[in-house]
Amino acid sequence: MTTREALARQLTSARERTLRLVELDDAELVRQYDPLMSPLVWDLAHIGWQEELWLLRGNDARRPGLLEPAVERLYDAFEHSRASRVHLPLLPPTDARSFVRTVRAKSLDALEALPDDDGTGVDPAFVFGMVVSHENQHDETMLQALSIRTGPPILGRGAPLPPGRPGVAGTSVLVPGGPFVLGVTAAEEPMSLDNERDAHVVDVASFRIGRVPVTNGEWRDFVDDGGYREPRWWSDAGWAHRRQADLTAPKFWTEAGTRTRFGYVEDIPADEPVQHVTFFEAEAYAAWAGARLPTEMEWEKACAWDPVRGTRRRFPWGTSEPSSALVNMGGEALRPAPVGAYPAGASAYGAEQMLGDVWEWTTSPLRPWPGFTPMLYEQYSSPFFEGSGAGDYRVLRGGAWSVAPDIVRPSFRNWDHPIRRQIFSGVRLAWDA
Repeated sequence: MTTREALARQLTSARERTLRLVELDDAELVRQYDPLMSPLVWDLAHIGWQEELWLLRGNDARRPGLLEPAVERLYDAFEHSRASRVHLPLLPPTDARSFVRTVRAKSLDALEALPDDDGTGVDPAFVFGMVVSHENQHDETMLQALSIRTGPPILGRGAPLPPGRPGVAGTSVLVPGGPFVLGVTAAEEPMSLDNERDAHVVDVASFRIGRVPVTNGEWRDFVDDGGYREPRWWSDAGWAHRRQADLTAPKFWTEAGTRTRFGYVEDIPADEPVQHVTFFEAEAYAAWAGARLPTEMEWEKACAWDPVRGTRRRFPWGTSEPSSALVNMGGEALRPAPVGAYPAGASAYGAEQMLGDVWEWTTSPLRPWPGFTPMLYEQYSSPFFEGSGAGDYRVLRGGAWSVAPDIVRPSFRNWDHPIRRQIFSGVRLAWDA
């Protein structure tokens, strides 16, 4: 498959998922489910606007686009907060659909005529890869919004998943100390984003890491043991937020021992990775369990390094592309898989389910790797680095069940405020060795 064919497939796959998520009544698309989330119609038009800007106007906002400048500004994520977007004069759903359809047709024409080198020093294919990544990330954001939505269900129950294995919850694997290569190069991963580059050697002390993420059953023990009532397990900032937000259990859990998932009330599966927890909750659980959260350097080494060969693996299991036999990604299941469901997807150290299922909190703030160079979209990473003044962020790794397999890698870095839990966030423990 040529690069053009691969990009066309990825563009089509992302768009098909987007359109499935907005295959709803207009009233649903313009509704704001929570101040943390945009109306779905904003995400839809924003996807089209960003695609048009990057692919059809060379990222030059001064060049005229398909929308009037005043309308374009409605979809600038830095200009309008999520809470305010419901009050903006947004494109109606019919117009938003027409806009993204027109942009995509022009983008596919541009892809067909894609030169090997456009003279700008930027790989033209990389810009198309950014569009794929951007759309897939917004699809995940829309799934977050739909998970918060109240009212009768409008999505199905999700695709079936393989069974887990008993006896893996609560176990760990050893990662011996020593150097490894953190991050990737453009040559290794042409579609990697700026904060994943450049590859460099770091030395990490020996540690143990959870074989699988923490489960709902394990988290239930924390709740039943009074973990949310004991300040000794929490940082000062975490305890202050726990009290202010009145946190007593992961988001969507009820006192009756059930949870609400996309409008369905169901029993909480004990062997499923816990999700919808803040960094502060993850930190407190780890302290209660006699553990800690991993750094992102530890996490990436456990995920990608092959100590026998002394090289990185492209994926935890090797070089083969992600598949339903190895990971739970793509959003079809609408939930994490039971722990132990993917033994064939284990890393060289034996850590399982490091890609897919849940985003995993690390202790690390977002920082640039040595040699960092902003990519075409300069606002992607830089405004969120530690010390930028944008706020406090913690890095999450691994991707969740909601992430498209086309965009996730062991080097992929996500980040959010430590108080956020509408995201599909979970926990993997670590210990000093």
